[in-house]
Amino acid sequence: MSESKLAGQFFDAAIGLLQRVRDEEAGSIAAAGALVADAVAAGNRLFAFGAGHSSLPAQDVVYRAGGLALMNFLAVPGTAGVDVMPATLGSALERVGGLAGAVLDSSPATTGDVLVIISLSGRNALPVEMALKARELGMKVVGVTSVAYATETTSLHASGTFLKDHCDVVLDSKIAVGDAELGLDGIDAPFAPASTVVTSAVMQAVMATAAGELAARGIEPPLLRSGNVDGGHEWNARVLREYGDRIFFRH
Repeated sequence: MSESKLAGQFFDAAIGLLQRVRDEEAGSIAAAGALVADAVAAGNRLFAFGAGHSSLPAQDVVYRAGGLALMNFLAVPGTAGVDVMPATLGSALERVGGLAGAVLDSSPATTGDVLVIISLSGRNALPVEMALKARELGMKVVGVTSVAYATETTSLHASGTFLKDHCDVVLDSKIAVGDAELGLDGIDAPFAPASTVVTSAVMQAVMATAAGELAARGIEPPLLRSGNVDGGHEWNARVLREYGDRIFFRH
């Protein structure tokens, strides 16, 4: 099989997943967008969290041109990417109990705020504990996960539960267990993960929905512009100044 054919198969797989999520998760995306809009309108704050590669879609909506300026990344040291050394440490930290609670307790997150938690499997201690603790604090929790893991794998949290069990809204990415879309004779392991493509699209769909919901209520969405267009920096400076008490990535 030619390499170009494999590339085409991956694109087809990703497009198919995006279409499924668009059609099957429309109601949940609308509900998540409404929660985000509610928080913005009420003067509350927005946070996104993800560990490992699940941090990528979370970071994609923070300080982003065309995105809501109020979305803050809730960082758990050592888990926010592959820059920690060794990279395997990040995976180990996802299984450490108590870490999420310590991070939330020392964060500005509080009652009425919205926390989007991204975890493909939703089975590790960190995202489950994060959702539990956030709800204890009175936050609204949106979980972005693959629900299939809850029936095909075992939870690694002491409660035996998954992220999806502790959310106000669950967005199912439809990613198959293992996160690999392709296989080929002569290659022992499946390959070509699509979770980042799909989850990033889900996050942007929620942000777009929230912006539209705010506009429908007569509220100007606090959006950022690209710094690479004329006037962009000036626009962003105004937005960051106006909403500075709810923006924590500048501190």
